[in-house]
This record gives sequence, C-alpha cells and structure tokens, in this order.
Amino acid sequence: MGMVAQAAIYQLRQKLPTEKKNWTAECLAEKLFSSIDGDIRVKNDTIIVTFYNAPNNDYFKEHYQNLQKILEAEGVNPRIPWLYNFKLDFRFK
Repeated sequence: MGMVAQAAIYQLRQKLPTEKKNWTAECLAEKLFSSIDGDIRVKNDTIIVTFYNAPNNDYFKEHYQNLQKILEAEGVNPRIPWLYNFKLDFRFK
C-alpha cells in the first residue's frame, strides 16, 4: 500500500495548481492532508479509497473519481499488476 500511496501522491502533485506543485512534503501534509479523513475498502476487484473533508473537493473529484474509466479512456490498463491486479478508485465525501 505504501507504493500505491507514493504513486498517488506523485500523480496528485502533477495535478495540483501551479502555486502548490512545489510544496514540500511537510507543507503538503500540513495544508492538504491534515484535514482529510478516509478509509480503504475492497469491493470485487477494486480498492476504493474514500476521502472525507478533502480540501478542493471538486477539483480532486474531477481528476480521481471514476479513475478506472479515466484510465481506460486514455488507453491505460486500470489494473495494478504488482497489487494482485486490483484496480484503484477514489471517492470524495
């Protein structure tokens, strides 16, 4: 799960507004992640990460919710081979 988190944070940085892309890990933790609660569940072949109280909720929904469909539309296989071929998806509440 640690590698999933690293990959997700890397992708997150790429999608952040320009002024936030260069934040340090400490700044990201304090200003972005400290207010978020969440849980991880598995449903069928998908790991679902649900975030509660995420700042800029609409912004993140656009880029991460229904991730499987987004990846498939880009021609990318949504399965993670090193994670037993599970798919990853995000929910924001």
